[in-house]
Amino acid sequence: MADTGRLERPRGIAARAGSWSARHRWAAVGGWVLLVILALAVGSMTGRVDVTDSEQVPGESGRVSKILDEAGIDDAAGETVLIQAKGGGLTANDPAFRKAVDAVMAGVRDTGQVTALRSPYETKTISADRRSALVQFEMRGDAEKAADHIQPVLDAVDTAQNGHQDLRIEEFGDASGQKAFDDAFGDDFAQAEYSALPVALGILLIVFGALVAALLPVVLAMTAFLATTGLVAVVSHWVHMSDTANSVMLLVGLAVGVDYCLFYLRREREERAAGRDAQTALRVAAATSGRAILVSGVTVIVAMAGMLFTGIAEFKAMGLATLMVVAVAMVGSVTVLPALLSLLGERVEKGRVPFLGRAKRRGGTESRIWRAVLRPVLRRPKLSLALAGGALIALAVPAVGMNTANLTLDQEFGDRLPVVNAYNHIDEAFPGGSDPARVVVKADDIDAAPVRDAIARFRTEAVAKGASKGPVEVTVHHRQNLAVVEVPLIGGSDEGKTEKSLDVLRNEVRPATLGAVDGVDAPIGGSAASSKDFNDKLGSAVTPVFAFVVVFAFLLMLMSFRSLTIAVTSIVLNLLSVGAAYGILTAVFQHGWGAGLVGAEGVGAIVSWLPLFLFVILFGLSMDYHVFVVSRIREAHLAGRTTKDAVVHGVVTTAGVVTSAAVIMVAVFSIFGTLSMQSMKQMGVGLAAAVLIDATVIRGVLLPAVMSLLGERNWYLPKWLGWLPDLAHDEHAPARRPTSPVGAPPMPEADERPRHARV
Repeated sequence: MADTGRLERPRGIAARAGSWSARHRWAAVGGWVLLVILALAVGSMTGRVDVTDSEQVPGESGRVSKILDEAGIDDAAGETVLIQAKGGGLTANDPAFRKAVDAVMAGVRDTGQVTALRSPYETKTISADRRSALVQFEMRGDAEKAADHIQPVLDAVDTAQNGHQDLRIEEFGDASGQKAFDDAFGDDFAQAEYSALPVALGILLIVFGALVAALLPVVLAMTAFLATTGLVAVVSHWVHMSDTANSVMLLVGLAVGVDYCLFYLRREREERAAGRDAQTALRVAAATSGRAILVSGVTVIVAMAGMLFTGIAEFKAMGLATLMVVAVAMVGSVTVLPALLSLLGERVEKGRVPFLGRAKRRGGTESRIWRAVLRPVLRRPKLSLALAGGALIALAVPAVGMNTANLTLDQEFGDRLPVVNAYNHIDEAFPGGSDPARVVVKADDIDAAPVRDAIARFRTEAVAKGASKGPVEVTVHHRQNLAVVEVPLIGGSDEGKTEKSLDVLRNEVRPATLGAVDGVDAPIGGSAASSKDFNDKLGSAVTPVFAFVVVFAFLLMLMSFRSLTIAVTSIVLNLLSVGAAYGILTAVFQHGWGAGLVGAEGVGAIVSWLPLFLFVILFGLSMDYHVFVVSRIREAHLAGRTTKDAVVHGVVTTAGVVTSAAVIMVAVFSIFGTLSMQSMKQMGVGLAAAVLIDATVIRGVLLPAVMSLLGERNWYLPKWLGWLPDLAHDEHAPARRPTSPVGAPPMPEADERPRHARV
């Protein structure tokens, strides 16, 4: 492509979009701003609809919530206060113990925030050794807002504790647990999200050496996020959303938005440094990096769409929100970014950082470090492949024994929170009592004799069969023809034992009692049941999600690069990086190797939702880099370079962009690795480790070694696959150039030489 004379009509969607935006700069920028404003306005007017409790959990647990919702029975926030003798002194029969119980009840009642206050002497919630008793009550008003009103109750319990030092008086429940979580981790999590922007901006300043250039990727990423926030609110009326989905959307939106801008900006800078005028540089960037952005974006969207196949509301929300933000960022990168670059011109270099900006201007577009790394890799590709591949396989080995589980309170939060200690003490004295199974009995006539008899036999058999030690409590809602049976399961915080108790309840006790009465529906829910139902649903979704993501990513690579070899190696390399990330997670959080470095001692398991979530996110982000690097290699090969020389050129010219993008993502994800909440820590460490491995070992060693060994076979496409749609490079192929020896600086084309060197 010459930088002077008449330019050919741009070929391909990305090239045409970039060319149009550069010619109609104000229209493109104004259209983007209008899109963001309208999306936010419409989203604000419609409001966001969040996932309900009945949607959150699949299976029987979800049916429990759905039946209660349809019956108009509000699930009040329940609270429990433990009064327990220290040592072997007082018992529930002693006056001092009774006085403490009375003090707790009086203090709690006086707050005016509670209802259904029950004494342990009435409900018989006194332990067998008479040393522990439970005062139970419910919070008034909406259960979801109960945490906002629990503080006076907590203060009343603390006052009772201060007046009875010979007893342990602690509170645990829905509202107190939620408040503790919000206080300890809500601000922490929000701070991590807010920290992501300045961290990204700081790294971009180092990358570009100029404030304006550094701000462009952040501005585009955040405007894409804001626009998607409004669009998601509209879509949530069909597919419900959540705060978690919004947080993941921010992370992914920031990651891909910054990546896409980096790809575009660095290519435009490179073309200008090679002597092209501003218009031609933009045209080349649109036709090359712009197309890579489209292919990468579609690949990431496909990966995120995999979460829609889980059938789990939270995953569907995250999948839809993230694929939407990727789509918006992708569109913005190939439309408004060329317009902004055309408008700014040389002003994109404004706000230069002293010394750093000068160094950036002196520096070339190629990475000397990666050129030095590539020399031994390409000199001995088989050895490099064996060493790097062997290292990643070794890292992945611990994942074979990965143990996934829903983390208990003490695993998730440690013993730093008073509510965790209260939960453990209640569970020790009353196994399962702090978090019982809930059986919703629905009948045509709840007062019918066969139904009443079945409920009575269910209560008796639950204890007789060893699922519970009791007491089994029944609340009848006559008007709705419903009864709620609460069964403390044996096992408490021990997930394995609790699941066995639940299995006895569901598969032995229920069929012989409630299941024997015609017209009775009795799903069993509660935390233990929710955990099991969630894991069962997640387990059944793993195979279809993995298959969907891998197959569609393979097809996209095949059609985008017109090479069966590239498609196969792309999938294998990405699976290798995901496997290594799984192995690191298992080694650190399950086996405890180096766990002290990230504050994860004693966790012993990987949170159940994380492996599938990581696979989808990592596969999408890995393909992001892969498409960009391989696109540059293919472009160099089309220009006449040998495969080995094209690999060198592609890697060293993209290394700066890939490394910069990876550093930003590793830094952002590492912020989440510093949080106190173990599930967030695992997510942060897993994402950071995988991105680091992908941008260094995979892209810098394995990919060059594999492509070097394959040679011309990299571009192999069987004739019988010729019918596939052609999504290959649609930009005008550069003129063929003479090749240069591997490891030597590439020979520039005549029209790529600096202006002063032209004749």
